Amino acid sequence: MLVLPAAYTVLKPFNNNVVLAQHEGIEKILIKKGIGFGAKAGDQIPADTVFERVFVIENPETKQRFNQLITEIDDRLVGICEEVLHLISSATGELNEEMHVRLTDHIAFTVYRLKNNDQIENPFMIEIETLYPQELAIAKEATRLLEKALDLPIPEEEAGFIALHIHSLKTKDRLSNTVKYAYLCNSAVEIIEDELKVEIDRKSIDYARFASHIRYAVERILKKIAIKNELLPVIKKTYKSSYRLAKMVAAMMEEELYAPVPEEEVGYLTLHIERLKNALDN
Repeated sequence: MLVLPAAYTVLKPFNNNVVLAQHEGIEKILIKKGIGFGAKAGDQIPADTVFERVFVIENPETKQRFNQLITEIDDRLVGICEEVLHLISSATGELNEEMHVRLTDHIAFTVYRLKNNDQIENPFMIEIETLYPQELAIAKEATRLLEKALDLPIPEEEAGFIALHIHSLKTKDRLSNTVKYAYLCNSAVEIIEDELKVEIDRKSIDYARFASHIRYAVERILKKIAIKNELLPVIKKTYKSSYRLAKMVAAMMEEELYAPVPEEEVGYLTLHIERLKNALDN
């Protein structure tokens, strides 16, 4: 809860619970149950009003893009997107200004597609479920909020995309990197499946461990964090077949990341591939 000591003038009511208001030229997004009900531009919000959430967009470029965006999107949808951002901020303790533009734009386009009967496909749903379960749980809450407000079924695949945005927010990483982790994990498993002529159970604990290893390996590679692997000579000698597969996966990763994959990483990758193979045999 937040109390603003000064009175604010409503610039734009979005829905019953969200308004854009200003005081002495400073614009704020104010969230409070019923604050927008019957509100009109020019209405005064008394000082010392208690709000559930107050958002401020200070970066001039982001503010300009947000103001442009809200002229192109239905007010009610902007309001519910801000409520979704409030939910995400409450759950993660994080929120940056860019999310007001990026996530609102994403959700608006998704709603447009769904209303036009487009099918939302997410090729990384299993990877998202495995790598980002906490983010996905929050995203599913967000889609339930959207469904109720818009009276529109939101598929689970969309929750997956919102989860990627949330992970990017939490880790302060670029969204493109978050997507890349999921893509590389899926690509690595496809290489192993093609070479071994098998299908790996993407719901298994061994797959979850493998996916997690790929994610953190990619982070280390991108950040140039070196690791030691004193067992590397033994691994290469003992698990020759898995090491060959690991080299193939590493080559794919190098091509996608534009960065070398150290032999130490290949060694650990070998162990995870060996574990996957053993799980297939049992």
